[in-house]
Formats: sequence, structure tokens, C-alpha cells
Amino acid sequence: MAWAALIMIGALLAQFVLGMATNLFVTIPARHPGARPGNYFTGSGQSVGWAISSGPLALAAHATLGILLVITGFVLIYLAASSGRRGVVIASVLGALLILGAAFNGASFLDFNHDSSSMIMAGLFAAALACYVVVLFQLNDAPAPAGTRRPRG
Repeated sequence: MAWAALIMIGALLAQFVLGMATNLFVTIPARHPGARPGNYFTGSGQSVGWAISSGPLALAAHATLGILLVITGFVLIYLAASSGRRGVVIASVLGALLILGAAFNGASFLDFNHDSSSMIMAGLFAAALACYVVVLFQLNDAPAPAGTRRPRG
């Protein structure tokens, strides 16, 4: 489980860098498939599809990695459940939900281009990252098996 949390932390950091590159160097056109939708879910699906298939490279990579992060977040819940550690499960569930929230705000940013969606996405990223750091600390704090000593230092 610790290796999976480390991979998630690395992927979240990569997502942050891609998000900053998108924020600084990509202009999302006011008109694209899914922009200003009447139905949020249909429009967001079209916006994300457009971003991946036709958007600039940084945006396409950011959207693709975002989808993979959502999937990975839920895989980590499964791994956490098999660890038998309640705190690890709670932090993993919270992390996955925060990633999902960031993804919805990313789709909202594509749909409506409101800075508030970008800010919320960044805040949710930071909170999700913190959750997976907590997972690592809780896994590291596991009691040593009986008859063994944990090295100090």
C-alpha cells in the first residue's frame, strides 16, 4: 500500500505541474464542444472529451491524468481496505473524494472558464495530497511484528 500512496503523491505533483502549465500557457477558447452547457454533465463530458482529443498538449495531458487520478484514487480505497487499518481507509476515501471534487471543478472550468473553479481545484488538490501523506505516515506507524525490533534513526 505504501508504494501505491507514493505513486499517487508523485502523480498528484505531476498533475499540479501540468495544471500550472495549462494555467500559464494555455488559453481555453470561449467556444468549444461543451462550453456553457445547458446540462452540466453532458457539457462537461463534451468539454473533457474536447480537451483530451483536440485541446493543447498541456491541457490534454492534464485532463487525461485527471481521469487516471480519479480511477487510481478508488483503486487505493480497495488497497486501503485490504490493509485492515481504519485510518488508512478513511484518508484514502477522503483523498479519492477530494480528487473527484477537483475533477468536477476542472470540468466546470472548461465549461464556464471561472477562476473560482480553478482555485477550488487547486485547494482540493492540496487537501488530497495531504490525505495521501497521512496514509504514508499511518502505514509507517504500524506496529512491528511480534519478536522484532524497529530500527531507530
